[in-house]
Amino acid sequence: MPELSHPFSTLTCDLLVIGSGAAGLSAAVSAAWQGLRVIVVEKDPVLGGASAWSGGWMWIPCNPLAKRAGIIEDPAEPRRYLQHELGERFDPARVEAFLKAGPEMVAFFEQRTALQFADGNGIADIHGDSPGAGVGGRSVIAAPISAYSLGKLLPRLRRTMRETAVLGMPIMAGADLAAFLSVTRSWRSALHVARRLSAHLLGMALKGRATHLVNGVALIARLAKSAEDLGVVLWPSAPATRLIQRGDRVAGAEVATAKGKVHVHARRGVVLAAGGFPHDQARRQATFPRAPRNGDHLPLPPPAANGDGLRLGESVGAVVADDLASPAAWCPVSRVPYPDGSHGHFPHIIDRGKPGIFGVLANGERFVNEAGGYYDYAKAMVEQAPGTDVVSWLICDHAFLRRYGLGIARPFPFPVEPALRSGYLKTGATIGELARNCGIDPEGLERTLSTWNLHARRGEDPQFGRGHSLYNRKQGDPRHSPNPCVAPLEQPPFYAVEVRPGSFGTFAGLKTDASARVLNASGVPIPGLYAAGADMASIMGGFYPAGGINLGPAMTFGYIAGRHAAGLSDNC
Repeated sequence: MPELSHPFSTLTCDLLVIGSGAAGLSAAVSAAWQGLRVIVVEKDPVLGGASAWSGGWMWIPCNPLAKRAGIIEDPAEPRRYLQHELGERFDPARVEAFLKAGPEMVAFFEQRTALQFADGNGIADIHGDSPGAGVGGRSVIAAPISAYSLGKLLPRLRRTMRETAVLGMPIMAGADLAAFLSVTRSWRSALHVARRLSAHLLGMALKGRATHLVNGVALIARLAKSAEDLGVVLWPSAPATRLIQRGDRVAGAEVATAKGKVHVHARRGVVLAAGGFPHDQARRQATFPRAPRNGDHLPLPPPAANGDGLRLGESVGAVVADDLASPAAWCPVSRVPYPDGSHGHFPHIIDRGKPGIFGVLANGERFVNEAGGYYDYAKAMVEQAPGTDVVSWLICDHAFLRRYGLGIARPFPFPVEPALRSGYLKTGATIGELARNCGIDPEGLERTLSTWNLHARRGEDPQFGRGHSLYNRKQGDPRHSPNPCVAPLEQPPFYAVEVRPGSFGTFAGLKTDASARVLNASGVPIPGLYAAGADMASIMGGFYPAGGINLGPAMTFGYIAGRHAAGLSDNC
């Protein structure tokens, strides 16, 4: 971090990046590789933003890892998929820039930096019936990295999200997660879990934190290491409070620090990548449907993602997109109470698609295909929940809970009692008793269970077709047949967890062009100002066609912004 000699100082660099998530670090590394002197300022005392708490998946069609695996597809296919999914909100220029630069971004990072990838070649797009939908080969994730290789950088990185870790240990999607879910049914899985736990406990003893970094934490660790290797200044606890202009050009920012204000002058401009506005209650109230009160929305990003980047952009004439299908990347979330009175937020990504669970509204009726996309589940809840309280419940029986877990209530051998004592998990000896304990209409829930079980014994879901798509089946249990997503609920006691709308972050960012330049109200680029990640209006138009459609474009447009600032304007 820069040394300040007095309470007010001036620093100069080529590019100033505001925010240290995936978008900001991608821009920083891409610019630094081209020889620019880069400073990254971060409001929080740790680096990583919402990206560190994410699953880490990036949707990048035609990526090099897929090609090396023999998955060769015409770029016209993902384009066709997006055209169908986004409809009138399809933005040809920005989508073309993304589809062209995305694979080149992956190649750049894996060939020239510490960021290495693992493939997600078995992951299908969410809406498999849409024209151009992919059955695999469009997803990548950062490869795991050992904390021991990070040296003094490690304490500066955000830890894994508490709610998604097990005993503080992050679990990687794919084979690692599958092993944990089948630990009682496979000796191979049990051995894998034993090795992971042993290494984790040793790491906790030596470092006081997880040392096998995966998912979003691995992505940030690898990006931060890449930035550090290239001489990028990584400056936490340094929020940007005001943009500096020279004429009509953005030429830096005022930064608040413990030692006073600092003017950072940036010759090539500023990149806004501060994480959108998931914690800006005023803007949420103005833009979110059915979220009038502060507790009605459960955002997953850290509290510091509260709209700073958008306000900075607006202060110099930028415009926040107000024409998206949704202002946020919806996700079903449950509120987790802790003994000290605090609360956490748990994202229901995995459990909804397993056999032996379904979701209902207050009337006790199902309302959506639970094994579909998390965005689709939350969107349906927002649209269909009766009354003023937007809430649903995920319902399961004892066999399901012990095999798969439900939210923060972990599967066997973890005890159920803590989740029951805290009130997080509701239970009942009968489905009617459970309904009354949750405030669900008992007759409605009893009818739903009876209908569900009648069809589930044959592996069918005539109401919503659960298990019909490849994406659905990937969310299920391949060991369960005939339908990996469908099983009856027959073993009492029954359990439920209350689920509300939450989000991975916001879609409604600043309007930008294909070079990540921020636009003013006339649609003209503001000189020297870029935006990426959630500070940039989503190229998906407020839709959620595939997992990784936040981080994929964030990484790609960060890469585009960094190169453009370095004088490379070909979007590649």
